[in-house]
Amino acid sequence: MDMADTAILHQHLIDPEICIRCNTCEATCPVGAVTHDSRNYVVDADKCNFCMACVPPCPTGAIDNWRDVPHAAAYPLAEQLQWDELPAQGDLPRAPVPDDQRAAAPQPGAASGSTGAEQTEFRAAQYGAVVPPWSAAHAYTNLYGPKAARKSVTATVSGNVRVTEVGREYDTHHIVLDFGAMPFPVLEGQSIGIVPPGLDEAGRPHTPRQYSVASPRNGERPGYNNLSLTVKRVLQDHQGRPVRGVASNYLCDLGVGDKVEVIGPFGSSFLMPNHPRSNIVMICTGTGSAPMRAMTEWRRRLRRSGRFDGGRLMLFFGARTQAELPYFGPLQNLPRDFIDIHLAFSRTPGQPRRYVQDLMRERAADLGELLRDDNTHIYVCGLKAMEEGVVLALRDVVAQAGMSWQSTAAAWKEQGRLHLETY
Repeated sequence: MDMADTAILHQHLIDPEICIRCNTCEATCPVGAVTHDSRNYVVDADKCNFCMACVPPCPTGAIDNWRDVPHAAAYPLAEQLQWDELPAQGDLPRAPVPDDQRAAAPQPGAASGSTGAEQTEFRAAQYGAVVPPWSAAHAYTNLYGPKAARKSVTATVSGNVRVTEVGREYDTHHIVLDFGAMPFPVLEGQSIGIVPPGLDEAGRPHTPRQYSVASPRNGERPGYNNLSLTVKRVLQDHQGRPVRGVASNYLCDLGVGDKVEVIGPFGSSFLMPNHPRSNIVMICTGTGSAPMRAMTEWRRRLRRSGRFDGGRLMLFFGARTQAELPYFGPLQNLPRDFIDIHLAFSRTPGQPRRYVQDLMRERAADLGELLRDDNTHIYVCGLKAMEEGVVLALRDVVAQAGMSWQSTAAAWKEQGRLHLETY
């Protein structure tokens, strides 16, 4: 055994007990060291270069775990994928891992992050901020969960309303959860974890699923200790194969009075500014509208109360068809002098496909005016596939406005003004 084999590795690991499978670590890793299967997110010791890019954005701290092991005995991916909890830091040495086990990894297609080849061309995630806006309210995080004083909190369903037209593939619900007397403070942009009941195919408890909060900080119903979620019933995977989403179907089938196990809240950076003159540009698809609804509703309530000082709102919202667009009806009732709304539909029969980035370029003059303002904050939420196109569109709009993309994007990131939350 040579010196490299006996050298001590400070191995980077992810805690499966508190990971909420939000994909933030995989999306932000610049070297493709993070991957996942249907249960666990893991770090490849042979790829990780300890750049720490994934640590600040992690909403739970699950990514910030380390174990000292001999380099030749590093925990392989196949072993990490089977963990229900992290191994304790043992006394060295640990038995060397055979080469065939060390190389084991998830099957191609299991991970949703970009490949190294794609990242060398343009990696949109590098521009996303990991700090909140300077004026954002303080966010409480991880009050309930596996490593908290209380493992979870029980909420009661007080509402479950469908918010898309009837259709088998786009059944989206607006679900209201009431926490009674149990403290559960949340801000716009934060998320919670839902723990589905029952066991998975391996006989283990289901892992929590993450959902963005769709209501403002003072509740879906103002003054009540409640919040809302936007949940789409999952009936097929990204390859179009039939699958019944465990948590989404569980939530969509809940009735008023049913009980739900909740952990969280999570998230300390994807937060809206409190500054009354700040402008907010919101870009989303599908259920990525949840945090945008929360931000818009909070601004609407501030406006009605007179605590609003002219900050502008601009929304780019995409879906396959109008029938699949959540909250389409309520969107039409928002005053046009309050929010500038642009809707993109990619599958309308007889019409050309239009995406949010197309509308951003069409509205480059108005959008560029907002982007020149240091009080403007940009939020992107939706499927991972939209992220690159949106950031490229932002780059084009910035250039058209006569600004430098590199300096502008660097300022946005440093000041917590461009936030990307894709999955």
